[in-house]
Amino acid sequence: MNAFTAYKACVPVEWSSNLYITLVRGIPGTRRLHRRTLEALRLRKCNRTVVRWNTPTVRGMLQQVKRLVVIETEEMNKARKQEAESHLALRSPLVVSHLASANNSTQ
Repeated sequence: MNAFTAYKACVPVEWSSNLYITLVRGIPGTRRLHRRTLEALRLRKCNRTVVRWNTPTVRGMLQQVKRLVVIETEEMNKARKQEAESHLALRSPLVVSHLASANNSTQ
């Protein structure tokens, strides 16, 4: 279990003022009630994130479609974005020089 998963497990959703909701499973093949709930949450495509107020109504809707979505608090979302940025920053750029390989093959 990585650090983000451990952090996600210890932060209660009820304490956050906003919820970041991401649709991670496809809509085709789901029940009509679930499709209507996702439509009410304004989730139409996979891997799209919306921000909603943390109210009992929204939490009830999320309970209904919990297997289709990922719910994050503001802190969890910021931590995930920072982790993704740091992961990309560690990679060094790939430099390809065609001149050096052409000179080696002719000699």
